[in-house]
Amino acid sequence: MLWLRIVKIISPKHNELTKVPTNRTQKKTLRQAAHHLDPTVWIGKNGITENVIKEITYALDHHELIKIKILQVEKKERGINIKKICMDTNAELISNIGNVLTLYKKNTKNSDQEIS
Repeated sequence: MLWLRIVKIISPKHNELTKVPTNRTQKKTLRQAAHHLDPTVWIGKNGITENVIKEITYALDHHELIKIKILQVEKKERGINIKKICMDTNAELISNIGNVLTLYKKNTKNSDQEIS
């Protein structure tokens, strides 16, 4: 089974939903499942725009596990872009090989499908 739980943190400063990261075994299973996937979203020379974030969110809502291909940029920029994508979409980075990212976000709307 794949697990990405959303838990509520209760503290004086925080009263928001945050994600609990998947463990090593779960990430391995997700990497195996994503191996044969083609990139769903391509990020070109315009970089990360609102429309790109909307498209990534839409793809994550429908597929849960997606690949994204980013135009070749410097390593520092790529790291910043990856963090921005993960924060804006509330997804978890599963793997980052070259210019291809694999992201996972548990679909809370349609949770009847599970990958073992």
